[in-house]
Amino acid sequence: MARSLKGGSTIEEVAAAAGVSRATVSRVMNGRTSVAPEIAARVHAAADRLQYRPSNIARSLSLGRTNTVALVVPDLGNPMFQQVLRGAMAAAAESGYRVLVAETAESVTEEAETALEARLRCDALILASPRMPEEELAALLLRAAPLLVLNRPVTGAPTLAVDYAHGMAAIVDHLVDLGHRDLAYLAGPSTAASNQARLRGLDEAMRRHPFLRVRTIPAGTTIEEGYRVADEVLESRATGALAFNDLVAFGLLARLNETGVAVPGDISVTGFDGIELSRYATPSLTTGSVSQVALGRRAWERLVMAMEGADEGAEPEMIQPELVVRASSGPVPPARRLGAPSSGMAGSAQRGVAGEARWRTDSVGAVLEHRDLPLARYADGTGMPQVHSPRPYLHPVHSLSGRAVTQVSPVDHRHHYGLSLTIADVDGTSYWGGRTFLPGQGPTLLRNHGRQISLGVDIDESGARLRQSITWADQHDRQQLLEQRELTGVIIPEAEAWALGWHSRLTAPAGATISSPALRGRPGAGYGGIFCRLVSADSTEVHTVDADTESGAHGSRSPWIAFGGRHGGEWTSVVLVQDSGTDPLPWFVRVADYVGACPALAWDTPCVIGAGADLDAGLVALVVDRRLSAQDAADLADLALARVATARRCDS
Repeated sequence: MARSLKGGSTIEEVAAAAGVSRATVSRVMNGRTSVAPEIAARVHAAADRLQYRPSNIARSLSLGRTNTVALVVPDLGNPMFQQVLRGAMAAAAESGYRVLVAETAESVTEEAETALEARLRCDALILASPRMPEEELAALLLRAAPLLVLNRPVTGAPTLAVDYAHGMAAIVDHLVDLGHRDLAYLAGPSTAASNQARLRGLDEAMRRHPFLRVRTIPAGTTIEEGYRVADEVLESRATGALAFNDLVAFGLLARLNETGVAVPGDISVTGFDGIELSRYATPSLTTGSVSQVALGRRAWERLVMAMEGADEGAEPEMIQPELVVRASSGPVPPARRLGAPSSGMAGSAQRGVAGEARWRTDSVGAVLEHRDLPLARYADGTGMPQVHSPRPYLHPVHSLSGRAVTQVSPVDHRHHYGLSLTIADVDGTSYWGGRTFLPGQGPTLLRNHGRQISLGVDIDESGARLRQSITWADQHDRQQLLEQRELTGVIIPEAEAWALGWHSRLTAPAGATISSPALRGRPGAGYGGIFCRLVSADSTEVHTVDADTESGAHGSRSPWIAFGGRHGGEWTSVVLVQDSGTDPLPWFVRVADYVGACPALAWDTPCVIGAGADLDAGLVALVVDRRLSAQDAADLADLALARVATARRCDS
């Protein structure tokens, strides 16, 4: 007698215990309704008592079915298909079925063979987003029934699809309402029906908005492909980028972040699918959202109808996506509304530099503008992770040609944020972010991160100067320092440059000691002060009064330091000038690993602020679109100091 794999009872023993034949037990266990209810109950009771479990293999052979279905997807790495699978598996399990999955890895040539092989091993097939040509798909439909086609309308088979055309048109309408007229579409695979549907949605939107311009940039379906085409998106000078899916949008956002382009300040970005990770992107992603789990469940329901022959002749079922508006989409940049090149797009467009720089507040902080061209964006830092020591910062900072010169949260140092006042150690609290250097242990992640909390922002009548009151709170939310900060912007037309003055007065009500890793035994790591993290370039030059190398600049007490970055055939330079009213501090400088610098408050000795005493810190940053010699930098440093000082006096 055959026994179960676990050594349980046999069907003969159940038949004897229930007083019925072996065939009757088989009919009851297979769910046949031809057995009288009282006999079926007797059989189930005997089976439970004897812990009998029928063999699934034997049942499949007996019934001619496997109680499994196959789901064939083009890319199992895409979270959208993962969620469809989850929904289908959950729904199928409720009916006693299992779902097997096969991936074609976006291979059009192998797709039909993979699908047919999967179908031959199962009772039915869900074919998700097939890429194969129409003729090949039509032939497969005849051989693989029963099946359901997901996300590609076809004739001759049940179909369930997302209305991508409607969803894409809704995204375009949203961007048009925000003032956008120049868009780029990062297209998916040319063989994908969902890509063709998105293109139809774009065509329909352009018919309704005849002023709209949409360029198609071939991309793909992955994060890597979104990253790869980001520079082409920037070159297109579009104010909004519509990605084929959320993954492509993630790659685009990553590259834009690396190049210092603000989203949505300089360009808006949208995705499609509404995968769970889209709400956690930086910034959170505006997308056309569909519940993929619900889509998977509905696919199973339609497949059951097909297996039962109840879905013949049914119309294709369309699922309407929902527009989910998040932080990645915003108004078109003001400069583009006036027809000027976008602030986020580096270029050599010539424009007059006469006029003044003026601050204005907006929903996320403040912006310093010149002729409606954003020169610097000032964020309050409230969205920063605590481990980065949240603080207000300037980013992106642009040259007058629109090239971004600062970088925020780069992969090498996530806690670097453009231009900010950041200190590694105030009585043991880190306002620098990241890890803390411990003697004998090296960089160690501690729960010692403080934060700078804005108490209010005020802009003077001329608009040239922004004032802010800030409290510095340690990891226990106790106040350590009070700061009065002033940010002053000036245009220097004769040099075709502009400059920003940063002046802070720190007051320690109970006294405070500023230290650095250098004082804990890490050589050369005296960082902490008004720190500027600059973008990397094809090549970078550094100049001080008496040096033109990183090693010569690091630790130098030069009153100024200049960085020149070559981007292709163009140069942009940044000159940082100390302006604290005291002798110059040593410079903390990096060029090879990354580009950044600050006047170091605690280079080789602690900086002690007595109880109720003040510490002044000042830096002037000049940005110009050309390569500088050391003499050029020295002349511009003097000029920038004078112009910022004049602006501060005039506004006092």
